[in-house]
Parts: sequence; C-alpha cells; structure tokens
Amino acid sequence: MKVSYLGPVGTFTEMATKALFPNSERIPYKTIPACIDGVAQKHSDVAIVPIENTIEGSVNLTIDYLIHKQRLPIVGTITIPISQQFMMHPDQVRQLKKPTRIISHPHAIAQCHDFLSKEYSDVDTDYMNSTGEAAKFVATMKDEPIAAIANELAAEVYGLSVVHHNIHDYNNNHTRFVVLANGVETFKNPTINHNSFKTTFMITLPADFSGALHQVLSAFAWRKLNLSKIESRPTKTGLGNYFFLIDVDQLADDVLIPGVKSELEALGCGVEILGSYPCFSYQQLKTKKVSPSC
Repeated sequence: MKVSYLGPVGTFTEMATKALFPNSERIPYKTIPACIDGVAQKHSDVAIVPIENTIEGSVNLTIDYLIHKQRLPIVGTITIPISQQFMMHPDQVRQLKKPTRIISHPHAIAQCHDFLSKEYSDVDTDYMNSTGEAAKFVATMKDEPIAAIANELAAEVYGLSVVHHNIHDYNNNHTRFVVLANGVETFKNPTINHNSFKTTFMITLPADFSGALHQVLSAFAWRKLNLSKIESRPTKTGLGNYFFLIDVDQLADDVLIPGVKSELEALGCGVEILGSYPCFSYQQLKTKKVSPSC
C-alpha cells in the first residue's frame, strides 16, 4: 500500500502513518492538498492528514479542501499525543548561540506560546508547512542560529540537538488525523484494535427555515445517537451560508443512520455521509504492537 502524508520525514503525520501502516510505502508531500491530490490522482492508495488539534481546533485547510476540492471518503482516524521540542543545529548549540529566528508549523508555534513568550519573546517566528520541514531546514543551515519546534523523531532524523524538552503549553495536547482512501480496502478486522467508531455527516440547512438546526439535532437526539462534534464551515457561496459537520459516535447501520438521513432530507436539508470508520489511538497501537492495516 502506498500512503501519502504531510512531510518531510519526521512529522507527527509520519508518526501516525507508521503506526497505522508500518509496512507501507510512505510518500511525503509538502502540503495537505498535495497529499489528498495524491490519492485522487491514484499516485497513492491512502492519504493521512491532520484534521483537529486539542489546542488549536480544526485544521480548516483539510476540511475545506476535502469538501470543496477533492471529496474523498474518510475511512479511519488516529489520534497522536503531541510533544513539542525546541531544537537547533549541534554546531550552534556548541557555540552557545541564541536563536535569531524560530520556525515551525503555525499550530506548533501556537501550542508553545507560553514558553516562547517567557524565553524568546524578542525572537521572530516564521511559519513552515510542517514541523518536519522546519527541522529539515534548520539541519541545512548549520552556520545560522535558527531554531525549530518539532518532535523528537525529527531531531533524530535530521541530527539536531534538543535544547528544551516538552515546551508545549498543555500536556493533554493531541492531534487527530483522518485517513482518506479512494476505493481501497484499508483496514482488516478493525474491531480487534479500534478505539471507537464514528460516522461523519455533512449537512446544509434549507434557506429561511426557522428552527432548522434544532430539528436537525432532534433527529439525532430522539434516536439516542451521541454527537461528539458539531462544526460549521462556510459554503463559500455567500455571506451567512454555512454547512455543518457532525460526528456521530456510531458506525453506520441499517436503521438509525439511514433513518436520520431520510428525516433530514424530508426537512429539506442536504445530507451527505463523508465516512463511517474506526478510530484508533497511537498509544493503543503501540501497546498492543499490532497494526490494523491490510
């Protein structure tokens, strides 16, 4: 199986990829859209991209590209604990150089706000496409005192020295990644090692319908379906036009999920199921030392 992920080597996305597909051919891409396009154009079988972070919330680039550009089905998710490290080139560390610039992914920099404000408030920060790309860049700039925020895997891969460990603001920080596929059987017997199941709905409300959202939520409530996430995003068709993404803590069945869809469509809502899939956790897969992949 060929798996596209947000690269380069050493990103949290690669950690997720290794956990789910340890025997796969991993193909790093520079951007999230490029990862998704890789599957749509059949250069890879599966894409793994970040969709939600504990601290920063949803990764809107992933959601918007998936909805508006490449509508690929969600076939799974994996949640990874996020531990951010502050690293520099070892030559700069030996010279006791203070960084003149700190680079990383925007979410990583935001996740370390308290540390950066306290220790490096006078140092400029710049954004990169991924934490791995930031580490890779620092590795090539041995004559400049630049620091990167990334994980320990990136420090190991690119030969950087970790100057400060675990600089993230919150210890319970996690990122959830979605697995996108295009007609490929992805997981075998996921009931053995899954954490839970989810079904994701995309719902657009009928125009000029008072109480429409209330009726939408009621369709789930009276069936006792638990909703773990409700989010609105613009349809990009005009101001005030939004669609809703709703995660239900249940695998699609023959009764309840189709019943919800039929009821909402009878109300005039646009309804699409983006996926019904198993959810995995990084710790669980590592503890059991098994892979859910084919």
